[in-house]
Amino acid sequence: MEDTLLIDAAERFVNGEMSAEEKIYFEDLRKNNPELDQAVVEQIFFLGQLDNYSNTKNFKSVLTEVENKLTDEGFIVREQPKQPGKVVSLWSKYRKNIAVAASIAGVVSLCVATIVSSTGHKEQNLTPLVKIIKDASDKTDQLAAKVDVLVAANGLPVKTPINSKFRATGFMIDAGNNFIVTNAHVVNEAAHSLIVENNKGEQYSAKAVYVNIASDIAIVKITDTSFKQLPALPYSIRRTGAELAEPIFMLGYPKQEVVYGEGYVSAKNGFLMDTVFCQLSTSANEGNSGSPVVTKTGEVIGIISSSETNAEGVVFAIKSANIYRAIDSVRKQKGNENIKINAVPVLKKLNREQQVDKIQPYVFMIKGN
Repeated sequence: MEDTLLIDAAERFVNGEMSAEEKIYFEDLRKNNPELDQAVVEQIFFLGQLDNYSNTKNFKSVLTEVENKLTDEGFIVREQPKQPGKVVSLWSKYRKNIAVAASIAGVVSLCVATIVSSTGHKEQNLTPLVKIIKDASDKTDQLAAKVDVLVAANGLPVKTPINSKFRATGFMIDAGNNFIVTNAHVVNEAAHSLIVENNKGEQYSAKAVYVNIASDIAIVKITDTSFKQLPALPYSIRRTGAELAEPIFMLGYPKQEVVYGEGYVSAKNGFLMDTVFCQLSTSANEGNSGSPVVTKTGEVIGIISSSETNAEGVVFAIKSANIYRAIDSVRKQKGNENIKINAVPVLKKLNREQQVDKIQPYVFMIKGN
């Protein structure tokens, strides 16, 4: 029996659409042909799982989730070569099989108990189902391994998460050219490599293009070709100084996820009246270095630099005017002439939760080793 006829017959059999005569003939064929019977069992089981699972979730979303999971775990690298070649075409060929096999393997374990209890199958009748589960799992592993081999053989990047000896924070200042500002002492710690990680956990290589120890400010550029350019900044960067008692908030990475903090401007200048910095009444931890200091109207007025160890709740931030001075210096470099702050401020009329949601994609964890 041809595959298409088999599929059609199995579907009609499961749905009870066969006439009595057709059903008798079909069941007789299954009894006399073990291979046909096994194929029908597999087809019936597959259709049954689709039907059961669709009651809670659209099957298309399952395939999408599976593909995303394979991407997150490194089985798939979404970046395609500049000139599509053999790997791209092979991946297009196998992607559906991987997603379907992984989906079956995932839902079977959740549904077998329900099927058994509802149909009254005895233990020996589960043998075909167990075989299907094992085959689906094996197929997933084999196809995923094949993709890895093909990717590596063709020189495409397979990204492995970087575990660094430290972490800090930086934020985008030029979304059109992928420039991020952070602290100079952060960049200096990354002696051998510099990695930026977004709020989704995606990591990208970067390089320092400007470092000023005196003002503790640095600008880095994302060089990873797989990075997808972000829209214009949702926040603006103030050219003038902060106002005394002005409320502020900040986003940074003192731990593996972005952390929110708030406070106010407690002094217009830094320690010993240093005019490069302003003083904030807030708390900051290791990893907050490089965090943006944002006002309630969506203006960046500073960059977290350090905290005073002798005074609890006192933090110093580099005034945002220094960002413009740094940009002027970078603009003089060959190849970086186009750096600029491209912003479309949209935060002023939003509540705090909405503001934070808009800003998060532009705030990065800075890593190095």
